[in-house]
Amino acid sequence: MPYRSSPRPGRRVRLARGASPWLLPTVTAAGVSLVKARRSGRWAAAAVPVTALAAGMLWFFRDPEREIGEGRIICPADGVVQSIMPWPDGRTRVAIFMSPLNVHVNRAPVAGTVASVEHIPGGYVPAFDKESENNERVVWRFDSELGDLEMIQIAGAVARRIVPYVPQGCKVEQGDRVGLIRFGSRVDVYLPEGIEPAVEVGQHTTAGVTRLDRD
Repeated sequence: MPYRSSPRPGRRVRLARGASPWLLPTVTAAGVSLVKARRSGRWAAAAVPVTALAAGMLWFFRDPEREIGEGRIICPADGVVQSIMPWPDGRTRVAIFMSPLNVHVNRAPVAGTVASVEHIPGGYVPAFDKESENNERVVWRFDSELGDLEMIQIAGAVARRIVPYVPQGCKVEQGDRVGLIRFGSRVDVYLPEGIEPAVEVGQHTTAGVTRLDRD
């Protein structure tokens, strides 16, 4: 059945699905500390860092609407292109590093059907480290007009949970939200053989907007 994550136009910002286990405790603690701060100096002192933490969580789990870009393949993640590497099977891997300051909701790079969603357990070394190849990850395969396209969400040192939004068999439009990685992490996209990357190492990318393929 078709899956639609949200309307495309507009500037409205919402909170990411899957954020509640982190948001609810911090926002609740901030609310309690602010109420009690009216009667106690100790609570007033505690309210400052707790409220700052809650505000930081709200900022981290923001999920802004996007005007979806054009291209056969668009970037699934906000971040910086960490590496572009030819693969033995003719594909090209584009690795995008996501810092804690980036939006961490990932989007479908192509329109098509979710052929598979596979969770693979692993470690939690920093996502920019070479050894992150063995980290916990979720491997997505999309059946699209370009053929099979693979995308991998990789957990980092702090990102201990990847939250897929879309199950196998669903149809998605290009730019639809497909999942969340909590805190710092990485997303790899494997461009099909014959498709040249339109980005370069060090370039900042925007999920759903930046074009990955070159004409």
